[in-house]
Amino acid sequence: MSVMTTDAYEELRHQALEAIRIRSIDLREIGEVRSLIQQLVNQYQADATSGGSRRPLSDTAAMMSRLSRSLLEFGPLTPFIDGSLEYEELIIHGSNVMYVDTDGRMLAWPDPISEEEVTHVVHKLLATVGQAVDESRPVIQAQILDGSARIGVVLPPIADAIDVTIRRYLSKRETFLELIEWEAISRPAAQLLTAAMTTPTGVIVTGQPGSGKTTLVNAMLRSAPPTLRVIACEDTPEISVDHLHAARWKTRQAGPDGSNEVNLRDLVKISLGMRPDLIVVGEVRGSEAYELTRAGNAGAGMLSTIHANNARQGLQALVSTAVMAGPNVAPEQIRTVFSSIVDLVVHTAKEPFSAVAEGRGGRRKIMEIVAVPAMQSDEFDFTTEPIFHRESFDHELRWTGAPLPMDLEQRLDRVLTPMGTNVTALLSGTRQLV
Repeated sequence: MSVMTTDAYEELRHQALEAIRIRSIDLREIGEVRSLIQQLVNQYQADATSGGSRRPLSDTAAMMSRLSRSLLEFGPLTPFIDGSLEYEELIIHGSNVMYVDTDGRMLAWPDPISEEEVTHVVHKLLATVGQAVDESRPVIQAQILDGSARIGVVLPPIADAIDVTIRRYLSKRETFLELIEWEAISRPAAQLLTAAMTTPTGVIVTGQPGSGKTTLVNAMLRSAPPTLRVIACEDTPEISVDHLHAARWKTRQAGPDGSNEVNLRDLVKISLGMRPDLIVVGEVRGSEAYELTRAGNAGAGMLSTIHANNARQGLQALVSTAVMAGPNVAPEQIRTVFSSIVDLVVHTAKEPFSAVAEGRGGRRKIMEIVAVPAMQSDEFDFTTEPIFHRESFDHELRWTGAPLPMDLEQRLDRVLTPMGTNVTALLSGTRQLV
């Protein structure tokens, strides 16, 4: 697209927005808006062909279509908003638009857009949920699109150009059979995690953003007994529990006056009194971590994700987050409690940057599964025992030969023995549940 055409588009877009403001045109009156656009384009073309400094438009119909999409929809970003394009994340810096597709590849969006138009789209999206971003509030996160996506915005001068991310939550229903086929997990490792769903077990899934944490959680839940009483607490609906005896709870943001908020901590606290077999927290990021310390006392299993670079760092992040939320509780005490309720930590990873640069990328894999024995009275830090380990991204995930902690093995064997198997047989691959 030529610079002249781009300049004409921006000029006409500004004229249309100003006319809409002055005439108080309701954007829901589609016919009136399109009539205005046609008038402006016809006037522009008439001026350009009468010897003025403007260059005539080569395709007036295309210009009217582009302006209509900007004013009545979301401009060049419309496919990301109306659901016609499936993607995981939209990333915008100024006028540069990139997105992560459902295969995990980072791609450039070809349609041109100005930074000013990006800002217009952001204001339009936030207005649908009663939120706003401006100089007085230059940083915001909000749920949009009926709770199916989360938008984050940082405005200048905090950022050097407007920064926007939209994370779209796609309810995926992957199973362990699919993950095994994709070589994301080995069959024995899948057996262990399937067994963990049969009795109250604490499992934390760690990894970087986009590393497949939620995909793994959903696969675990797909392997769970259908009678399992599950309460899922989330900011946005990502976890697949429709096949279970489950309740799905979602947070609510505070209103413009700061009232009526319902956060994850509130949901986790309430869930503990609702007799769940398993509490699932979509992502631990704040004070809800402290409430999870009580899950063991409630007799419930726990399944959650947290951002971390490896399994051990995930445990430390869980402790740090809980300590910040707890009422003057010592880290040592929190660490002891988590060591008694977290049985396994599973670490996920996405394909290295070098593979993405070569046009591949997109794969996610489980890199390690570690067991967490309960701390003894003379210990000051977590003890972790690698159960499954992958030497590098392209190596196989293998059992280390290490046994599970005795308490966890006994709990699992009580369920597995009537099925004609035991933990050791699953770890070694001599018997199968999956």
